[in-house]
Amino acid sequence: MKYWFIILFVMEASFSMAQYSPEKVNPKAVQLYTKALEIAREGQFKEAIGILQKSLKIDGHFEDAYLSMAGMYGELKNYQAAIDNYERARSIDSNYFIDFSLSYSIDLAGKGEFGKALDAVNKFLSISNLNESGTKAANYRKKCYQFAIDYANAHPADGYKFEPQNLGDSVNSDVSEYYPTITIDGKKLVFTRRVNNDNEDFYESYLIDGKWSRARGLGGNINTNMNEGAQNISQDGQWLIFTGCNFPEGYGSCDLYISYLEKDGWSSPENLGRGINTEFWESAPSLSPDKRDLYFTSNRPGGYGGNDIYVSHRMQNGRWSEPQNLGPAINTIGDESAPFIHADNQTLYFTSSGHQGYGGDDLFVSRKDSTGKWTKPLNLGYPVNTIENEGSIVISADGKTAYYASDRADSRGGLDIYSFQVREDVRPTRTLWIKGKVYDSKTRKGLPSAVELTDLSSKQILSKVQTNEKGDYFITLPIGRNYAFNVNRNGYLFFSENFSLSHKAPDSTYNIDIPLQPIETNAMVVLKNIFFDVNKYDIKPESHVELDEVVALMKENPSVKIEIDGYTDNVGKPSDNQKLSQDRAKSVVSYLSAKGISTTRLSFKGFGETNPVADNGTEEGRAKNRRTELKVVGN
Repeated sequence: MKYWFIILFVMEASFSMAQYSPEKVNPKAVQLYTKALEIAREGQFKEAIGILQKSLKIDGHFEDAYLSMAGMYGELKNYQAAIDNYERARSIDSNYFIDFSLSYSIDLAGKGEFGKALDAVNKFLSISNLNESGTKAANYRKKCYQFAIDYANAHPADGYKFEPQNLGDSVNSDVSEYYPTITIDGKKLVFTRRVNNDNEDFYESYLIDGKWSRARGLGGNINTNMNEGAQNISQDGQWLIFTGCNFPEGYGSCDLYISYLEKDGWSSPENLGRGINTEFWESAPSLSPDKRDLYFTSNRPGGYGGNDIYVSHRMQNGRWSEPQNLGPAINTIGDESAPFIHADNQTLYFTSSGHQGYGGDDLFVSRKDSTGKWTKPLNLGYPVNTIENEGSIVISADGKTAYYASDRADSRGGLDIYSFQVREDVRPTRTLWIKGKVYDSKTRKGLPSAVELTDLSSKQILSKVQTNEKGDYFITLPIGRNYAFNVNRNGYLFFSENFSLSHKAPDSTYNIDIPLQPIETNAMVVLKNIFFDVNKYDIKPESHVELDEVVALMKENPSVKIEIDGYTDNVGKPSDNQKLSQDRAKSVVSYLSAKGISTTRLSFKGFGETNPVADNGTEEGRAKNRRTELKVVGN
């Protein structure tokens, strides 16, 4: 507390050059001052400030009263009032004031006046008889202020304004609300509310016509008289992973639990088990959009500092792998916590006291590079980060809107949940999503299937999800890339789709129900990720992802024989189109043969511009007519 810091330096300071003399202060003013300090020791700063103001009416040159009042305003985060009182004190006797320059600098930084804060801390460091603890504290703050100045120069605001908006009375109450988390459509908000002072429960609110509905406790069996907190709802809204402390079946003080959304509400929580939890502390979970990766915080031995961020991967049997430390790119000798993996599955936000920042815990962002490694974390900058400790943050799928908890001046009580617009250079990738159902094309029955999203450029699988037993699936689409989208199930032809999002992305999301065809004679699928240059038949590298799916299909079904059929649009001479389509189909067969598929199982035909599936009068229609089909001709 800065207030007690002031008292410390009053006791240790040397005032040989000072003109102000505490012994000459009016005794009645001193009596009130003493009473104010006693009240302040109990944390009642507002009441103490009122008494100090009475003291100053008796003796307006009582510098210690101004200094102590400034310290109390600082504790209340009323930085401007703290600065004003420090400056009144300095006007009385600048030599006496110099010992308080460090506390003054902290409040200047609290207002974002880092240049003035740097000058003030340098003044403090000029004190000749400064003790070791004072020097250490001042140098730490000086480093923070210099960082703030350098950051502002490197990241000009360019018109950006940090304007947090309180979510209002429907969400916030006279008690604390915190740990907001949202579904990918941005319409469901789940958060923690402190109930009856010592209990934490989960609440939900829905965005309806631009307004948040009245928050209500989550239904089902998830809220208890125990402490449930630090939760994360899956992007599809079906899972909730949270921190449960001192539960009877827990392995340590705080463990991670999971609950599933059912018809009657949320299921009874299940401990995630020893694969995740230890006898130490696990908290702050964040689930990747494909539900394959679980990020969380733990203080288990073997890390880089106090609290580190770990990740566990969900295996094919549904169990979680041994957690892996995210390594020194993310974790430091300090504390890292509150991870949030965005819907793009590539951008990670977290808090850290170890990476250089403004003081305390700051928010940072790191992104996966092309090799899957995390880049050097970037501080989110002032005023998102301040001299205080920052908490968790979540960001909407469009990358623009962030949600966080704060006790700002317009709080309804304690912590409230706010939203604000994210500065462009620290935004994640805007993300769309696809959802739908996979089913048998003949029986219409839902099919549990594997759904893969692959970056056509890097050939890296970005998401791999398993549908539920009814065949329902959900997968995210970060813009800025071109994707192959494939759905697979043994005994069926795979489904193929292409999403070209490397340039302008559509504003809508996708709802695609997918009929899978049983592997039988005359079953056919369009290979939508086979690419050729105009009037060429050389297969482009982006096609390899899809062609390798065909190779896998053939190897898994060794008796199947297929025919590759090529088609073009109607631009050009029909004879040229027929030859081009045949050459393209032949190129596909050649690729499959080179991958080990016997030529006795492969055939090809070119159909040119015949059998169009769309209107050749539009570019969109012509694009659909330029296609490669796979047809089963023997099984």
